[in-house]
Amino acid sequence: VQLQASGGGLVQAGGSLRLSCTASGRTFSSYAMGWYRHPPGKEREFVAAISWSGAVTYYADSVKDRCTISRDNAKNTVYLEMNSLKYEDTAVYSCAAAPSTENLNTRPFGIHFWGKGTQVTVSS
Repeated sequence: VQLQASGGGLVQAGGSLRLSCTASGRTFSSYAMGWYRHPPGKEREFVAAISWSGAVTYYADSVKDRCTISRDNAKNTVYLEMNSLKYEDTAVYSCAAAPSTENLNTRPFGIHFWGKGTQVTVSS
């Protein structure tokens, strides 16, 4: 499985973006998926995760009221809708595939695939 994130860009504070992560391969629907971000000069951060069915989702406290993770298994794509963007949301956003949402948290482990990131820049 290869993962490619897209949808990033430059947006003003308070604006919105929808990120997409599209997977190649037939086994996408069997993976839990997560979004992570790497702010400039900081460590990688967990953003959100979703189970293989989409029934279970988790969010970092910093984004839980502003972001929605979803997936479309028919399109092999996971989305991250981000609203009310803040300057501190500026980061490279990447997606990850793992056997379970348990693998996708603040200390990810057992990640099977990482995708190339997409830059999100929020101007204040």
